[in-house]
Amino acid sequence: MSGALRSPAAEDTAGAGSAADAVHVVDDDAAVRGSLRFLLESAGYAVVTHATAEAFLRVAARQRAGCLLTDLRMPGLGGLALQQRLHEIGLRIPVVVMTGHGDVATAVQAMKGGALDFLEKPFDDERLLAAVARALEAGRARAAETAAADDATRRLETLTPREREVLEGLVAGQGSKAIARTLGASPRTIEVHRLRVMEKLQVHSLPDLVRLVQAAAPARAA
Repeated sequence: MSGALRSPAAEDTAGAGSAADAVHVVDDDAAVRGSLRFLLESAGYAVVTHATAEAFLRVAARQRAGCLLTDLRMPGLGGLALQQRLHEIGLRIPVVVMTGHGDVATAVQAMKGGALDFLEKPFDDERLLAAVARALEAGRARAAETAAADDATRRLETLTPREREVLEGLVAGQGSKAIARTLGASPRTIEVHRLRVMEKLQVHSLPDLVRLVQAAAPARAA
């Protein structure tokens, strides 16, 4: 990496908080943290640095966007273990792994663990910036998906048990008569429930209804 180092006093403001779209840098080497901060801030990014994976995990639950740039080998939790911990807590922040000890097997393991990219030190500044740009874009897309899933889930939670049964029939492609036979109700009653489902979910057509249920699926599975 060719970026200039910052002074030790300015290099590390490891974060109790961060900008919504920040690059989180996790590396036990203070010089590397300072160099990465200088490079990334020069490129216009908000940066929060952490000396350990454990330090990042203390603030991880508050992150809804941004990306993570983490060293692979560190005291305590390393990069791969950090990826696993993020999966366990359900944090879908994009990860770029960097290491000075890389090999093909480790790279494959990192990518299988969900890393978007794998960079070997010393790495080219332009490649690093390109990887961060891709990760941030992925983070924004994931944040939007999560927001849509949360919104869809909130709407679905307003339905009564009977309305949920009608919804399941509609999503399965059944008409009112078929749903009525399954539920032992009159088609007219099912039509009333159908209208209430559409009103509560704030949709105007069956395709919109299906899309909303599909949008809620990630949040319901989490």
